[in-house]
Amino acid sequence: MTRRLFLFGLLLLYCSYAYLQDTIPSGIAIDTTKIDTIVIRATQYKIKAVPRGVRFINPVVSFEDTGVLTKPYKPFKIPSFWVKENKVGLNISEVAFVNWNAGGENAISAIGNSKFMRNYKFRYIKWNNELILRYGINVQEGREARKTEDVIRLTSSFGYRQDTLNKWYYSINTKFNTQFTDGFNYPNTDNPISRFMAPGYLFFGGGPSFVADGNNFSLYLSPTTVKATFVLDQRLANQGAFGVRRAIFDEDGNLVTKGSTKFVEFGILVTNTWEKEIATNIIMNHRLSLFTDYIRRFGNIDVDWELNFTFKVNNLFEANLGTQVIYDDDIRFDQVIADNGNVIDPGVPKIQFRQVLAIGLAYNF
Repeated sequence: MTRRLFLFGLLLLYCSYAYLQDTIPSGIAIDTTKIDTIVIRATQYKIKAVPRGVRFINPVVSFEDTGVLTKPYKPFKIPSFWVKENKVGLNISEVAFVNWNAGGENAISAIGNSKFMRNYKFRYIKWNNELILRYGINVQEGREARKTEDVIRLTSSFGYRQDTLNKWYYSINTKFNTQFTDGFNYPNTDNPISRFMAPGYLFFGGGPSFVADGNNFSLYLSPTTVKATFVLDQRLANQGAFGVRRAIFDEDGNLVTKGSTKFVEFGILVTNTWEKEIATNIIMNHRLSLFTDYIRRFGNIDVDWELNFTFKVNNLFEANLGTQVIYDDDIRFDQVIADNGNVIDPGVPKIQFRQVLAIGLAYNF
């Protein structure tokens, strides 16, 4: 009986071997070291031509260079689609004289500035928000303090694109400008020529915008923009400052109709921003805004152009060189107002220019 089972097993093994020889492709060998086990392996061919630069090494696992963990382990954090920037700076310049034969006055100037940015971008949506605050003051011996810088600027832009490769967005843009404190035509400090929300500017509109990778370059075209000018100081509103409708007085100087505290325009807005490192630790920042009204004076363009250069010394010290050019025909100079309040000469618009050179501290957090 045992002999019959042995022969039957050999017959079964032979039949299996014959079947595999007919079905297994060429290049496959069968290892039959054990009668009850069949192992199939691919034939290993020796490499005839070794490519240049290839080295055959045997991987070795070693713990000789393993050391004690000296820094705390930082667990994985879910990546955020928000880009944040918080920057505050202070620039101070000072000059002092003691028994100085050439003459001079002791003086000190300070400019504080801050920038807060919150930008969101994920697939089809982007949302950029920026708040800029600047204020400067100059104090000289023998006279009152004078304001040299005063800016509050808030911008917000929301955009949507059709696909992730497209750099053009359908955008809605909002921008607001005003100042902190009163402004004067020095040395006259009795009657301010500007105040908080006098003026205040609000732009709101929509249109296509082009945003390059990294948000370093953007171009916004809005054919439907509303520009609102606010003059919430009634005395300035009565004078027709910043383009609002002035008050009406009778011959005796009595007020007949108050001046309007707001002025609304509808037109085209084009804005362009560009930030680029033009040399090592030298960053250029360009911002241009152009607006023209459809109804009143189409083609008469209001210009607001800023060009700033930042020279970084290290993480704490930097120098800034900035210029700004403004032209707005609603802002008049050399007005002549009679004692009874009537405007004799409404004045003329002029190009406004500002230049700042400062060195100081800058801290990012």
